[in-house]
Amino acid sequence: MFGAGGGTSSYREIEETDLIILWGSNARETHTIFFHHVLKGVRDGARLFVVDPRRTGSAEWADGWLGLNVGTDIPLANAVAREIIHAGLVNEAFVGRATTGFAELAAAVEPWTPEAAERETGVPAAAIRELAHAYARAERAQLCWTLGITEHHNATDNVRALINLALLTGHVGRYGSGLNPLRGQNNVQGGGDMGAIPDRLPGFQDILDPAVRARFGAAYGREIQPRHGMHLTQMLEAMDRRELTTAYCVGENPAQSEADSGRTVKRLGDLDHLVVQDIFLTRTARLADVVLPASAAWCESEGTVTNSERRVQRVRKALDPPGEARDDIAIISDLARRLGHDWGAPSAEEIWDEVRSLAPIFAGMSYRRLEELQGVQWPCFTEDRLEPPYLHGRLWAADPERRGAPAPFGIPRHRLPVDVLDEEFPLRLTTGRRLDSYNTGVQSGGLAFPARREEAIELSPEDAERLGLAPGDLARVSSRRASVTAPVAVDPALRPGLAFMTPHFPDRVDTNSLTIEATDPIAGTAEYKATAIRVERLSGDGPAGNER
Repeated sequence: MFGAGGGTSSYREIEETDLIILWGSNARETHTIFFHHVLKGVRDGARLFVVDPRRTGSAEWADGWLGLNVGTDIPLANAVAREIIHAGLVNEAFVGRATTGFAELAAAVEPWTPEAAERETGVPAAAIRELAHAYARAERAQLCWTLGITEHHNATDNVRALINLALLTGHVGRYGSGLNPLRGQNNVQGGGDMGAIPDRLPGFQDILDPAVRARFGAAYGREIQPRHGMHLTQMLEAMDRRELTTAYCVGENPAQSEADSGRTVKRLGDLDHLVVQDIFLTRTARLADVVLPASAAWCESEGTVTNSERRVQRVRKALDPPGEARDDIAIISDLARRLGHDWGAPSAEEIWDEVRSLAPIFAGMSYRRLEELQGVQWPCFTEDRLEPPYLHGRLWAADPERRGAPAPFGIPRHRLPVDVLDEEFPLRLTTGRRLDSYNTGVQSGGLAFPARREEAIELSPEDAERLGLAPGDLARVSSRRASVTAPVAVDPALRPGLAFMTPHFPDRVDTNSLTIEATDPIAGTAEYKATAIRVERLSGDGPAGNER
């Protein structure tokens, strides 16, 4: 909708805004550094609203918590948009100058009165009106989201619905106002920046653009083909059809991180050849024909990382890699040489300078400048100036030529979760992260450190009482795909009908074996947040574990 894949604001702006919305984000536990900036903003007078099915630790700091039913983000956002329109709070000058499709959006959200949204989302109509008026009337406002919005089968529409709110109110393209997808791991933003996206070259340049392909082709001495590659979900589907029979996996653990993980393990096991390059012998690596031990640990490599505010920062080597582990650059360069392409032995800085020469948004970021300024936000086009810390200021320009292409409103369509609730599977399982652990557990437990605790199935007090379960009881958790056994925990932050687990301890409790591989047709993201389950008490005190 804006032509760039990055958060629009700097962290400092979070501290100096008037209103912050965390939508589908428990930043208190999952983006702790970012949440420090949120708390500074709250301390200085910013209002905080949290939209989340659970009353999370983040919600404890909020002026308002909107506890919606899982999978109803679009009705809620559409109701907020409708209220902004009907209350006369639209920034008409901005909408008329910088956007397209307002009439179509207004017609699409018209059925979503706050009362209609309350029936669908469970959020009181008064709370919907309060959020709409607070957001629209704020001088500066930040709207932030993460996996609670994107891990759905309609993820792209969820994001469009949130962007619509910023476009209606003009809360983008100005200091203190913005839209911020918070990145879940170190350098996720940097991966996209460097072209690890099937339709983009480094710097988010469209691979279908002839001028872009010509520039990269001249540098590489190769014609760049005008076609999109496959994202991970498409790769897995191609494995089913035997159209993809070889995979090279670098720094990723899909055998544990993908939805319906049992199916993913089978796909990987059926490949003719699997290569894994990683710092640990992950579950995926144990399936591989060849394992390339890498030194990608933060203190063993030179390079850069990019965080959620688009800040590129230097990484410096402090230790030599252990054993036979090698730097990723050395591994890939050696592989290229054996395939007939001698790249020499490029340093991380030489590779970065090549990126700068091909991607204009990084052109002004020399290593020297990154060192002197302790990181620089993109875009940075020249070495003699810095751009504003926020993106899309062009949308406010009076000159139409400077303003460029307008931002289109999206027309998101509400679709309920694919994994429906019924008498056999009456509970909704949503998954997420906890503060003291990390993703598939490789870096924060098991292989790296002794795990601090094992996984549990968290239930509301009402559901635990109804099922005859007490904290510490062992239960079988079943979906339409698999069953696992896990101890019970009771969490008053959960409403009746909602359960919570993490993927942090898959060797003990493989949470992702339960989740459904229903994916967004554009982004390919699976619906980790909306699994239908049942929970049954097991007799005795047997160990937690995975079943099939």
